[in-house]
Amino acid sequence: MKHPYQVGITGGIGSGKSLVCRILHRGFDAPVYDADSRAKYLMQHKRELIEQIIQHFGKEAYTPDGTLNNAYLAERVFHDVQAVKQLNALVHPQVALDYQAWLMTHKQAPYVVREAALMIESGAHASLDLLVLVTAPVEIRIRRVLLRDPHRNRAQVEAIIAKQMSEEEKRRYAHYVIENDGSRPLLPAVVALHELINKKIRTKNT
Repeated sequence: MKHPYQVGITGGIGSGKSLVCRILHRGFDAPVYDADSRAKYLMQHKRELIEQIIQHFGKEAYTPDGTLNNAYLAERVFHDVQAVKQLNALVHPQVALDYQAWLMTHKQAPYVVREAALMIESGAHASLDLLVLVTAPVEIRIRRVLLRDPHRNRAQVEAIIAKQMSEEEKRRYAHYVIENDGSRPLLPAVVALHELINKKIRTKNT
């Protein structure tokens, strides 16, 4: 079955990967699948996944009204490496199924974009045609997140970055890298990426 060309956009917190995806979507009408947002949605709405989370992490994982108890999960999971792996092992397969269903609704698009922070860690990159890494120095990323998320402090952002795969390691998997350090406009880099994708599509189809 013919699929659109599949592009993955990844990067650590504060790198600017979501901005790159918004430009591709608004400027070039590329469909974008936000894996992180969909994961949160599925954890809240997919009965099978909800039951698995409760089974592994207790009924406290959800509030009495059925809302995901983020504070509880952050306390129970975030500081425990094994618990993080266990939660990801439950969520990632469901996201993969959800993505495949979404992909089927965009079969006519020249290319689609899959955005995820844990693209490599989840193994999702292996099925994509092109993996793009959006990167920036750590200090810049921290400043961006603090401006974007006033509920977080510097120590919390540093803790998140410390738990993510390093950008140096991600570079070894990436086919293309966008340096989003603020020293040059981002738009030309995204336009160049769009042109590269179209070139690869033409090559693939010849």
